[in-house]
Amino acid sequence: MRPRFEAFVAIDWSGAKGTRHKGIAIAEARGNGAPRLVRAGHVWSREEVLDWLLKRAAVEPTLFGFDFSFAPPLIERGEYLPGESGVPATAREFWAYVDGLSDDPDLGAASFLEQAHRRHFYFGIADGVKANFVRFRQCDARLNELGGRKTASAYDAIGAAQVAKASFSGMRLLHRLDGKVAIWPFDPLPDSGSAVVEIYTRIYLRRAGMSGTKLRSRAQLNAALKGLGSPPARLRFEPDDHQTDALVTAAGMRALAADRAAFAPAGLTPEIARSEGWTFGVL
Repeated sequence: MRPRFEAFVAIDWSGAKGTRHKGIAIAEARGNGAPRLVRAGHVWSREEVLDWLLKRAAVEPTLFGFDFSFAPPLIERGEYLPGESGVPATAREFWAYVDGLSDDPDLGAASFLEQAHRRHFYFGIADGVKANFVRFRQCDARLNELGGRKTASAYDAIGAAQVAKASFSGMRLLHRLDGKVAIWPFDPLPDSGSAVVEIYTRIYLRRAGMSGTKLRSRAQLNAALKGLGSPPARLRFEPDDHQTDALVTAAGMRALAADRAAFAPAGLTPEIARSEGWTFGVL
């Protein structure tokens, strides 16, 4: 099956406070060529990424991937934020809810986590037992069944990755994309045009035969790309792990999109599609 997209773009996201984020990296794979970084060395803002994506999506059919959870878990407990009134029960309504309660610059969501709904998020040992906060979506459970080891939760706001902050700031981005670019699987995959999906780098590292979770050298990067059937990246510098995540995932998305099962994974139901979403690559 030949992918209908002209390009595959992976975006390593950041939920950090502030307006410029060294943790954001963007890579593109097209045709049969080597993946490349978009504006290598540039320090992106989240608003810039949004503007860039909207312009790019209108130019050619592109599959964009973001590495954050597109929605919190709902199926397991029946609510995103149990015990709270007025919280929507579908993802796109929840994106608007998060956006309306967040007043941070550059699509940040720290105020949502730290003020509006503080009791639902784990910030450290003072909050008690971490296991009482951590919940997972149905696609995460499916990935774990397949040996993918998804360990980060959208309610986990501690650690270098800051999974919760990245995901909830990402939901503000999705709210602004809603209705302008298809967001799979909340929207069906359109017959033409661009689309946005959720990604998880570890999926593509496993498909490439790599045992680690972070690549921090050209040699490691190109070994992973070779495992995905991609030519080596042409870099004149040693990349950081944000850049390698983006490059490997862009190549992995390109390879996966040729699989008929990619957009019809086992376990994805209409209820899950509208409430929790799915990670592209969990089959």
